[in-house]
Amino acid sequence: MATTRTATTVWEGSLFEGAGKVTLDSSGLGTYDVTWVARSQEPSGKTSPEELIAAAHSSCFSMAFSNGLADNGTPPTSLQTSADVEFTPGKGITGIKLTTRGVVEGLDNDAFVRLAEAAKAGCPVSQALAGTTITLDAALA
Repeated sequence: MATTRTATTVWEGSLFEGAGKVTLDSSGLGTYDVTWVARSQEPSGKTSPEELIAAAHSSCFSMAFSNGLADNGTPPTSLQTSADVEFTPGKGITGIKLTTRGVVEGLDNDAFVRLAEAAKAGCPVSQALAGTTITLDAALA
């Protein structure tokens, strides 16, 4: 069964001087300030589309990887994944680096990396970002 998730942004002003608020409507978890400065320089307590993409990608990858490990008969004890989304003004998102470390009983590092690569390819967020260079650094903890 398909699901739909919704977020809404209200923006006021021009790109460089304006500001917005993005609300996570589906979950009701909150409303977050967004600005061009937070996107292109220092966040200073505000978020950006790239940070939201990083959150989506790291969580989606972790879910896909956890499932792949379980299907392999080696469910993880724990996984920690970060996503670094690089944004270059005038060019857009220029790359994403996934870094994952895991505790998995009965699995060697080569198998861990192989299954991590499969999870990266199968993750729906990775697929939505096709055309973006996505690198992976995977190792057992």
